[in-house]
Amino acid sequence: MFNKFEDYVQQPTYKNKLEVYSDGNDDYTTVLPEYFHKDSICYGQHIKSLGIRRKVFGNPSLENISTNNNECFNAILRGRLSRIVRRSNGHAKNKYHLNNALFLFQFYWNFMHELHKNVTPAILEKQSTKVWMWGNFLHAKLTFVD
Repeated sequence: MFNKFEDYVQQPTYKNKLEVYSDGNDDYTTVLPEYFHKDSICYGQHIKSLGIRRKVFGNPSLENISTNNNECFNAILRGRLSRIVRRSNGHAKNKYHLNNALFLFQFYWNFMHELHKNVTPAILEKQSTKVWMWGNFLHAKLTFVD
């Protein structure tokens, strides 16, 4: 998972730190330093069952340490992609097709889903200058780079 995470995230620096928040899973404390320098990470854990928020790396603000965004996005995925809904006939049976469905949803969410009027996550990140429509997506010319 972190191989892909590293590909999608801009390499953090001492001035532009990567902020990561998770539940109480201690695996992140050993995996994150393998991919990113400790001084370029602000990592905090939120253990809801115990009501604990703690700083692990860097100096993240305790009130910012939360897993609500992750949990909210997981709920959105389950609500929009029947393939990952538990206990349904439409559950994913093939990893290849599940990956394709997730990539398609990721494109939709970043380039078509408007956060505000005419503003998508891709526009905020300067990856696009317009809100894409399904017609744009379906009729886009593909170019392959060797």
